[in-house]
Amino acid sequence: MKLSEIIKTEDIIKISPSESLSTTLSRLMSSHDAAFIFDGDNFKGLVNPYHCIIKTSYPGNAKTQNCLSHPPKVHITDSISAVADKMSSTRLHYLPVFNQDDGFAGIISARRLLRVFENSAIFNIPISEVLKIKNRPIITIFEDDILSHALALFKLEKVSKLVVVNRNGRLKGLLSYYDLISYLVAPKVKEGRGDKVGVKTNLRNLKVRNFAKNFVMTLNLKNNLFDALKMILDRKIGSVVIMDDNKFPVGIITTRDFLNLIRKNESEKPIIISSKNLSTRSRTLVGNFFHYLRSWIKKTPEVARAKLFVKEEKGGSLFKVVLSLFPFKGHPKVYEQEGKNLPQMLQKVKNSKKRLPQKDARAMI
Repeated sequence: MKLSEIIKTEDIIKISPSESLSTTLSRLMSSHDAAFIFDGDNFKGLVNPYHCIIKTSYPGNAKTQNCLSHPPKVHITDSISAVADKMSSTRLHYLPVFNQDDGFAGIISARRLLRVFENSAIFNIPISEVLKIKNRPIITIFEDDILSHALALFKLEKVSKLVVVNRNGRLKGLLSYYDLISYLVAPKVKEGRGDKVGVKTNLRNLKVRNFAKNFVMTLNLKNNLFDALKMILDRKIGSVVIMDDNKFPVGIITTRDFLNLIRKNESEKPIIISSKNLSTRSRTLVGNFFHYLRSWIKKTPEVARAKLFVKEEKGGSLFKVVLSLFPFKGHPKVYEQEGKNLPQMLQKVKNSKKRLPQKDARAMI
């Protein structure tokens, strides 16, 4: 998949440099969203809640030209892994894309990248394993803590969401920096949420429970990363809280986790997987085979890339598997199996890689 095939060229949020920060932020949908600032046809930079509110503290009446972030340049010829890496490292999920003449070509979003990979076997991983790889404790805050403590945590931990718990550690909600933007760019003294009418309260002394969202999407440690991706894409959310068997929050899966997996996978030898009519069980089997194949290719210096095609027919009573291994030089080798037992067929492909003759894979896929 080429970057040029998935960039967005229409309905881009374009803002004048003279627009106020509060007006600009009101048009955004999340902490990682971005407004693109143009002076005529010239791209000047972007405004993003994370950079102008979390990392810095611009007032709401500031002009966007004074609050600009200058994102890394993405060129139309860049690889998908390079784009995922830039999004992950900058925490910007919307980046401008430039053509070969450095003209503005459009934008690319994290959600568009994830849509490309939503059926990829790289996400066929138990959530428990992903949390082990992250090796980072969940960042929580008590529901009766004051907001100033939450704001300090956002900056200290460099996160955009905090998991809200009660004093027993039970999940009570999710606090997003995005939900606070309209209050943070407003005057410092404001009528408090949850206070009696007419009582003026300093925003930072209000309780976290007054701002946290009570409805939180959750999954279990035993769920697959596929489940989290589907939830994030279908619900148009940025994260899923992970619970243990005792219903305590133990982790969080975010869009950034998926970007990191895309970045890591694309930087390795490419494996293109295509499938047709696979059931949930078959998809899991193919995912396990993918992880074996990726490990095997790493140890096989003569193989440059691979293609795997798996088709399921007649309600799971007939399968076809085609694996093509492309060397750096010469013709590819093709390993093909047809039958009724998918696990056995995949095992036969594993066992036969050294025995089958060469064929022209281009005619097989």
